[in-house]
Amino acid sequence: MTTLPDAESLCAALLEQLRPAVQANTVMIGVHTGGAWIAEKLHAGLGLKSPLGMLDISFYRDDFGRVGLNPQVKKSTIPFDIEDAAIILVDDVLYTGRTVRAAMNELFDYGRPSRIDLGVLVDRGGRELPVAARFIGAKVDLRDNQSLNLARDGGGRLSFSLVEKT
Repeated sequence: MTTLPDAESLCAALLEQLRPAVQANTVMIGVHTGGAWIAEKLHAGLGLKSPLGMLDISFYRDDFGRVGLNPQVKKSTIPFDIEDAAIILVDDVLYTGRTVRAAMNELFDYGRPSRIDLGVLVDRGGRELPVAARFIGAKVDLRDNQSLNLARDGGGRLSFSLVEKT
């Protein structure tokens, strides 16, 4: 049985990794939905001056034509100029790299940042694209038929559940 990582502890560890990387031009953007929840906590913990950005990459996914549109599309909100900004892009689980590729495609529609660093709570391996996170809460080994789902309770507390596909 796979031991589930504690999402709240990983958020705290990720926050401490991020502190030294924050610069005057640092902005944070969370990928809906899990990455947005994590980014909210990290953004508050870092005390960033710029507002928090949110991305819904549904229209940028390379499997859009094959699997269809996510039934819960959310609005992307970038309330700042990303031209020459140092972006910390936040997501919950890094797997194939396709979500990150889609997020970067969308970001470049808004402008050209000076850099994009990726922060994730969990890196589960299994890359299909050459994508790597600079900031990682934990590395977790999962079987191909398993995935981690992040949930948030009414008090804002985050937790992972393990889903097994049959």
